[in-house]
Amino acid sequence: MHIQFCGAAETVTGSKHLLTLDNGKKILLDCGLFQGRGKESHELNREFPFEPKDINCLILSHAHIDHSGNIPRLVKLGFRGKIYCTPATRDLAFIMLTDSAYIQEHDSAYYNKLHADELSVPVEPLYNIEDAEQSFNLFHTIPYNQSFKINDEVELLFTDAGHILGSAAVNLTIKEGSEKKQLCFTGDIGRYVTRLLKQPEPFPKADIIICESTYGNRLHESAEKTKEKLLQVVKETCVMKKGKLIIPAFSIGKTQELIYVLNQMEFEGKLPKIKVFVDSPLAINATDIMAKHPESFSPEVIEYIKKDPSPFGFNDLHYVRKVEDSKAINSLKEPCIIISASGMAEAGRIKHHIANNIENPRNCILIIGYCEPSTTAGKLIKGEKEVSIFGKKFDVRADICVLDFFSAHGDYKEMMQYLSCQDAMNVKTLFLVHGNKEVILSFKEKLHEKGFTNIIIPHYLNSFNC
Repeated sequence: MHIQFCGAAETVTGSKHLLTLDNGKKILLDCGLFQGRGKESHELNREFPFEPKDINCLILSHAHIDHSGNIPRLVKLGFRGKIYCTPATRDLAFIMLTDSAYIQEHDSAYYNKLHADELSVPVEPLYNIEDAEQSFNLFHTIPYNQSFKINDEVELLFTDAGHILGSAAVNLTIKEGSEKKQLCFTGDIGRYVTRLLKQPEPFPKADIIICESTYGNRLHESAEKTKEKLLQVVKETCVMKKGKLIIPAFSIGKTQELIYVLNQMEFEGKLPKIKVFVDSPLAINATDIMAKHPESFSPEVIEYIKKDPSPFGFNDLHYVRKVEDSKAINSLKEPCIIISASGMAEAGRIKHHIANNIENPRNCILIIGYCEPSTTAGKLIKGEKEVSIFGKKFDVRADICVLDFFSAHGDYKEMMQYLSCQDAMNVKTLFLVHGNKEVILSFKEKLHEKGFTNIIIPHYLNSFNC
């Protein structure tokens, strides 16, 4: 078996790992978008380092765009195999990919209009809504912990990764001749703290592990500290300074976590009487889907729902779908909270909200999860004094705050806890992906201390025989 790393190698986005079996069959693990590196990302997303029509099947770990977002282009360029995922991932991918196509069409049209005098050739979207819809015909769902035979050589098992609704570790049993290999691709590893979803579950013993490492050198703050800080930021921005609190949040996972926490605060009488806007049709649809999957909720959330049956709704919470209503928020003179996608502020309505509010010192932009350093949100975290949005420069005069508890990624202790179900000495090869280089190096040292030996950090397009 041959493994080539076609994305998320020494970077956080663009997850794509290509398995080529000895008989020539090809399995692609994830097909995500590269994000946050401008023209470089655009070029990486437009061209694949393999021939799409040669891929026999795609296995999708979860619905986040950096793992699923380039599926429609893969199909557009000739892929016709099956796409295997969990039922909830299929539900979320449907709305995610349709939304991604809409945003690409809208943003490219907006950019072309803004730069009409400078462009010799208009910017084209990677794919359109029709391309996204065509890809849905290829999805095939498999529930957690139910073995599925892809073909005579490969058996698939999904185990709950606890990252977002439907997220899974991909466990493959691969037979090549008389040899049987066990491979696990962790996808993104979730949290072991009290939150909306169940904790990650142990996965079968593996010879080869492809492991994410996003927070390989960091620890998250406690839940209670984070709630206190969130309430403090709300009061300082919206009550004391009479400003707007702008929160970039991924539509799936972080937005629902945040709404749930704000709902608890409102239920307990702690949240100030201000309007809270969820300005993302995708987030609204994702929240509806999550509400339909209570079997995925943690025991703590199940108990909370007994006293508050509507964990994603309270009096001052407003879900915004229409574009004109979204625009109206920016002309609103009163203090408010605006939650909008995307979490890295690279696409969608959040770009407009930041552009309209970043130069007002009364306002605050609150980052609540991991952001690729080269993205708009990543630059704000780094303290840059100027950012570019839609090709226009904006001075950073609003406050910038960071709360990473809402990250759906486990920190390094949680990732090591997740890997503790394995006998380190029996893992022949451990590949570290989905993290920046310095972070992965730090995580590698920690794993060495736990007894893992052959740990490899692949470069982009590196190939390995396993």
